[in-house]
Amino acid sequence: MITITVNDETVEVAEQTTVAGLLETRGFPDKGIAVALDWSVIPRSEWDRTLAEGARIEVVTAVQGG
Repeated sequence: MITITVNDETVEVAEQTTVAGLLETRGFPDKGIAVALDWSVIPRSEWDRTLAEGARIEVVTAVQGG
């Protein structure tokens, strides 16, 4: 297990967990979100990246309004 931070919450995940795997297990939607890994927004094409000990993930959901 490794310890990471997801939206300011400390969580433990299995080693070799990817960004996509984390999003799925945490119940985030497939669309309408942006993901930052260690303060840098990453494109969906890089969500297969394996998370490292101490990684910081921020997930932001798009909201429509006017």
